[in-house]
Amino acid sequence: MNDYVVEVLFGTFALLMVLGAPITVALGVAALAAMLYLGDNPIKMVQMAWSSVGSFPLMALPSFILAGALMEAAGLSRRLISVAESLAGPFTGGLSAATVVACLFFGAISGSGPATTAAVGMLMIPGMIRNGYSRDYAASTTAAAGGLGIVIPPSIPMIIFGISAMGIAPDPAAVEAHGQFQSVSISKMFIAGFLPGAVMAGGLLLMNYVRCKRRGYHGSSEPLSLRKFMCACYQGFWALLAPVVILGGIYTGMFTPTEAAIIAIFYTLFVGIFIYRELDLGEVFKALEATTWLAGRVLLVLFAATIFGRILVENNVPGIIAGGILGLTTNIYAIWALIIGMLLIVGMFMETLAAIMILVPVMLPVAYMVGIDPIHFGIVMICTLSVGFQTPPLGENLFIASGISGETIEKISVTALPFAVASTAAIFVIAMFPQIALWLPALLGY
Repeated sequence: MNDYVVEVLFGTFALLMVLGAPITVALGVAALAAMLYLGDNPIKMVQMAWSSVGSFPLMALPSFILAGALMEAAGLSRRLISVAESLAGPFTGGLSAATVVACLFFGAISGSGPATTAAVGMLMIPGMIRNGYSRDYAASTTAAAGGLGIVIPPSIPMIIFGISAMGIAPDPAAVEAHGQFQSVSISKMFIAGFLPGAVMAGGLLLMNYVRCKRRGYHGSSEPLSLRKFMCACYQGFWALLAPVVILGGIYTGMFTPTEAAIIAIFYTLFVGIFIYRELDLGEVFKALEATTWLAGRVLLVLFAATIFGRILVENNVPGIIAGGILGLTTNIYAIWALIIGMLLIVGMFMETLAAIMILVPVMLPVAYMVGIDPIHFGIVMICTLSVGFQTPPLGENLFIASGISGETIEKISVTALPFAVASTAAIFVIAMFPQIALWLPALLGY
């Protein structure tokens, strides 16, 4: 490794972040400074950036973003939320529990934490407030559950993790010590996300029940009605069918995740135009505009983060970090605690996609060295970073929930802390028991 290149890379990055530069600018300028220090031709940056967006699986990213935006415009998301709301009933905390379930449903078509929070929150936060919930509790529940949007497949961060991890091979010494590791694929990541998503949701539901019991938030006066539930399912049949078509096709091998994203777009257009008749040309253009803005933002970060990560790998920074961690301890539980603790802190300050692209080249080799399966590692990483959506100062879900509820971010943040604790406990369970993530892919022959 060239002397001081790491200091130049991270020093420039840290300085620009302190000065308030956007993450893309900080990553790109830091990478350029390191390349100039090494004497590399800056045109190499362009070649690296081009290779980072030239992969076929990356086409799934803008396609799933567009599919999610169209589903919101076509009324599919509203019908999914109505199904969840029909399950509230007279139970303690029933409506807030229905909010968590609604986020699970919507996560299966959006793949985004903030999009899930916005879509579910617009309907459920006012509903909870009308039923006697405090504004801060209604908002914090939605902000916490919105993070499930990136854990339940299809998930945009899973796509980015799959692309980032594909080029990182395990060290031969790690293979010799722990046996052959699984290959990383986006399809496998999607399958592996289901049970961990259920565990995360279970932690939130349990914490919600305990807190609602204390606060005296009872369910509705109406009993749980099978007729009401069946009616909601009937009205939302085509919306409920969307994740079945998308994910079922992937899991049965009929099409790849990239092809599934395109099918999701055409399915939504068909349902929105010919069945629900709520999708017009104006809404389609709005969805395209939102997709262009978000996909462009993600791709810019991907450009810069790929170059940043390549410089780290070329200078053996992951190997040095892995050696440093293994020098402290070789206990798998202690290493998991270090990894999860670091990711929780990173998630508080950095956007999820940028964090994945920067940290995968650094942390995945550490996982290989201690025998952690890359699919298992990826799921734990995404679950942990999902907590960052509800923790300040970045906490995108907090800002969205604050805007909908009219409550201050500070108050929502404090109320959301117990949910963050519950999510963290669920993450440790997922980390300690790898089969939670790996059992379903193995069952389906992946």
